[in-house]
Amino acid sequence: MLNKDSVKASKPQSAWLQAYISSSEKQKQLYKRTLIVVVLSQIFGGAGLAAGITVGALLARDMLGTDSVTGIPTALFTLGSAGAALLVGRFSQRFGRRFGLATGFLAGGIGAIGVIIAALTNSILLLFISLLVYGAGSATNLQARYAGTDLATSTQRAKAISIAMVSTTFGAVAGPNMVDVMGKFAVSIGIPALAGPFLLAATAYILAGLVLLILLRPDPLIVAKAISDAKRSTGNVSLEENSDWVNKRGIFAGASVMILTQFVMTAIMTMTPIHMGHHGHGLNEVGLVIGFHIGAMFLPSLVTGFLVDKIGRATMAIASAVTLLITGILASMGPADSMVVLIAALVLLGLGWNFGLISGTAILVDATSPANRAKTQGSVDVWIALSGAIGGGISGLIVAHSSYAVLSIIGGILSLLLIPIVIWAGIDKQRKSNKAQINENSGYRSSKGSF
Repeated sequence: MLNKDSVKASKPQSAWLQAYISSSEKQKQLYKRTLIVVVLSQIFGGAGLAAGITVGALLARDMLGTDSVTGIPTALFTLGSAGAALLVGRFSQRFGRRFGLATGFLAGGIGAIGVIIAALTNSILLLFISLLVYGAGSATNLQARYAGTDLATSTQRAKAISIAMVSTTFGAVAGPNMVDVMGKFAVSIGIPALAGPFLLAATAYILAGLVLLILLRPDPLIVAKAISDAKRSTGNVSLEENSDWVNKRGIFAGASVMILTQFVMTAIMTMTPIHMGHHGHGLNEVGLVIGFHIGAMFLPSLVTGFLVDKIGRATMAIASAVTLLITGILASMGPADSMVVLIAALVLLGLGWNFGLISGTAILVDATSPANRAKTQGSVDVWIALSGAIGGGISGLIVAHSSYAVLSIIGGILSLLLIPIVIWAGIDKQRKSNKAQINENSGYRSSKGSF
């Protein structure tokens, strides 16, 4: 018997849904197809995300005339992404990944267009509203990583997350390095130079939304819920496939890892362009450093996913904490005029975030079932976005009243909180227990000739 949400979302396609329920081969084919579509959308989504991050603080400084509010753009679009994360998660749970993710990306594109209009009209109010809406793209860019896990086995989840994330690299690295080009193009058509990257963001987000809307068929989450419901009706279901099952410690630990790494990363990253500007670095150099940073956020994902699946979620979460601590020390003590030090610090910042996001996401997926997964993921991503909003918002104040070095070392020390959290939650021990039960149930189904 399908649950209420699955019936609503999939009633018109019940015939082909049954074909996926009864065929493991079709499930594998859909898993691979989903990853391909997610990869394509993430290439565009990464460009949309990176373009705005690179110049948002600089645009606000020019429009508002002070450095003390340069953290506001990051705070606004991460705050906007918090609301969007909740809505995208709820839409995905009710209607499937396709509609939830497509809606989020299209909203992000509209927000980017609003930023351009705000720069043209010098409207601070429109800038703030548009940055909130633009945040929907950031939230969706992150939530797309979950789509690949819907049909993945417990030993494939981190790799599925990593495939979605590594594809973001192509657009995310290209975005910051097109700042100067897009700025010149914007000026040539009468738009302020710092609004130029938002032209790229608008185009990229809208294309990402259209890719998902057109190509993400059949919807992987609807199929996953239908498969889980069918298994439950036969009584051959693992603990994590039970609709009433949640691992509260796992959810808290996974959320904590992602929230804290997002806070530290956003706070330091937000103020890096301003810090560089104060020490004589130009837009091209800012774009280069941020490009390396965003590349480190996403490019190592395939290796990270393999490590998370092989050596454990908790181990990689602890590695995230240690990497972020080293980042804080390097950024606080290195010479501000050295591009080598700046690039090294921002690469480590991105790498620490990557370790935390992939391990935390895998922990969260392990701790939920298909019946509650998307809604829980959306709720957790709200707190991730809010942590980014807080980090971006207070980073400017901390730097204005102390220094970039103080901000960096505070971030590094805060990251150490991850270590006692993952040890307390007993993540890898719980995962081994669940895995043993899945293997036991698989053996039972094989002996009975079930799917």
